[in-house]
Amino acid sequence: MDATAVSLAPLNPVNDLGAVGAVYRRAADYLELESGLTPEEAALAFFADRPPTNIEEPLKFGVRDDDGALVAIGDLAFGYPEPGDAYLGLLLLVPEMRDKGLGRAILGEVKQLAQVRGASRLLIGVLDANIRARSFWEGQGFELTRTSGPHAFGERWHVVHRFEMLLTGISGNCA
Repeated sequence: MDATAVSLAPLNPVNDLGAVGAVYRRAADYLELESGLTPEEAALAFFADRPPTNIEEPLKFGVRDDDGALVAIGDLAFGYPEPGDAYLGLLLLVPEMRDKGLGRAILGEVKQLAQVRGASRLLIGVLDANIRARSFWEGQGFELTRTSGPHAFGERWHVVHRFEMLLTGISGNCA
């Protein structure tokens, strides 16, 4: 799989619930850290979760490998927390696809999609316990803007750091 050329495929619970569960099964390290839920519970929650004030359904997306298996999933909401914002609620890669440029390539596609939709900034939330993720996002140019919590995530409680990236004036893909 060429990690620099990715396509974000829309996912839905009717056709993709099992495949999303398989991503959570493969990424058990994150699931244990984040919520303690089973992969099946996490897959159901993935499709049910949405920002509290957003009226538009978030885009649930996946990235597939050359064999068609999901290797990454994500959740992108528009108009949250403010009307001109895009919020990446989740970006999860299976362990064997980490550190290969896939996260950067997906971020490039997410940024382009957010800009096309008119977003002026892209926001993310990073669990305090997920030090590796925080390092990744800071390395991509995101800046810490707020810390809150603890908040419940399944069976776990976490402090969450909100990061943002301004999209105005950005052009091109970061892949």
